[in-house]
Amino acid sequence: MRALILSDIHANLQALQAVLEHAPEHEVVWNLGDLVGYGGSPNEVIEQARGLGTLVVRGNHDRACCGMTDLEGFNPVASRAARWTQCVLTPEHLSWLRHLAGGPVRPRDTWEVSCVHGSMRDEDEYVLSTRDAWHSLSEAPTRVNFFGHTHLQGGFATDGQEWYRLTPDYETRDRAEEWVLQLSSGARYMLNPGSVGQPRDGDWRAAFALYETEEQRLTFCRVPYDLRGAQESILRAGLPDRLASRLRDGR
Repeated sequence: MRALILSDIHANLQALQAVLEHAPEHEVVWNLGDLVGYGGSPNEVIEQARGLGTLVVRGNHDRACCGMTDLEGFNPVASRAARWTQCVLTPEHLSWLRHLAGGPVRPRDTWEVSCVHGSMRDEDEYVLSTRDAWHSLSEAPTRVNFFGHTHLQGGFATDGQEWYRLTPDYETRDRAEEWVLQLSSGARYMLNPGSVGQPRDGDWRAAFALYETEEQRLTFCRVPYDLRGAQESILRAGLPDRLASRLRDGR
């Protein structure tokens, strides 16, 4: 089985469309949350994401943008975007966000995988270091665990003795590329497909991943998208300029 793994779209319709156009053939889609917030196309992104599959894990921006949590802890720019999103989301999409599952969620298609937005012990926790990964994996019942939230493509692995940071190594910043990771049967993993709509690893291209269960192979992917269109959508909405300019920097 092949699973397309998406995370942190953040209402960037142009990036999502580019990912779906370039993604290899797949049977299921696993979405790790934060469909909305920051970007200018929340209703369009939700509409498209709802048609992709049933496994969608909620993110912290999803909860904030549908009024499930307050905006305490959000910076002023993120708060402004969340309040705008609350105002423009349709009642149907607000309800859909409120009913998303909190992670971790285990797909029905495979027994060895868990999906979460933050970490296995806290859906809002950032997994940024091997120490964070160790704490998260100690709570995981599964060997392969996919997470988002950090907007950093890559992850962590352990064979029980040593720990490894996994960082895709790409050649360019201007075309579609792939980086293949062959999983070991004797290792456990925390793996992040990266952010579709707002990468923060210095690479502006949309990020996603493809997981092949039988081959035990994960392919990290980056694709260019209509950056100007995404920026114009943000500016037309009256959102802060910074939300548009940061897309070019991948920060």
